[in-house]
Amino acid sequence: MASQDSILILGIGNLLWADEGFGVRCVEALNAAWALPDNVTAMDGGTQGLYLLPYVTEVKHLLVFDAVDYGLPPGTMKRVEGDEVPQFLGAKKMSLHQTGFQEVLASARMLDRFPESLLLIGVQPVELEDFGGSLRPEVSARVPEAIDIALEWLAARGVTATAREHGEAPADDSALALAAYELGRPPEQDACRVGDVRFFPELD
Repeated sequence: MASQDSILILGIGNLLWADEGFGVRCVEALNAAWALPDNVTAMDGGTQGLYLLPYVTEVKHLLVFDAVDYGLPPGTMKRVEGDEVPQFLGAKKMSLHQTGFQEVLASARMLDRFPESLLLIGVQPVELEDFGGSLRPEVSARVPEAIDIALEWLAARGVTATAREHGEAPADDSALALAAYELGRPPEQDACRVGDVRFFPELD
C-alpha cells in the first residue's frame, strides 16, 4: 500500500520529437536545480506506457509534466487537476503500439489504486513533427514556470525542496542530456530535416 506522503513526479514524452520532450525536460531541470526529500520521486517516464503502472499505483500524490493538445495557442501552459486529467494527456502517440498514459490512469482506477491527488502541468506544443528537433522557444520558456508550479504544489503537501549548489547535481553525460543534445546538433543549414542524423541507424 502507498504511504500517506508518497509523491511521484513524472515527465512524459519523447525527447526526439521536438516539443514532445517538454515533460522530460521539466523533470531534468527540476532534478538539476532542486533536491527533494526521500518521499518524493522525480522520474523520466518517457513513453513507457503501462510499464509506469506500478509506480503510479504505489503513490498517494502524482504530478505529471507533458506536452498536451489542449486546442489552445501554441506555447500555452495549463494546469489540470483530478478527474479532469485523463481526457487531456498525450499530445501524440508515436505508434499504434504505444500505450498512452491515459490507459495507465484508467488501469490504476480499475485497480482501485488511483492517486489521492493528481496534477497535470501541460504545455500546448508548437512543433511535434521534427525528429531530432528540440523544444521550440515558446515551449522551452515555459519550463521554469512549470517547475515553479510544481514546487508550490509540493509545498502545499508539506514538501520542502532544497536548492542545489552549482554543480551539486549529478551530471547527465548521455547523448540526450540537454547540453549534449543541443551542442551536438549541426547548424540549421546543414541539418537533416527528416530527423537528426545522430540517431539514424548506421548503414553498412
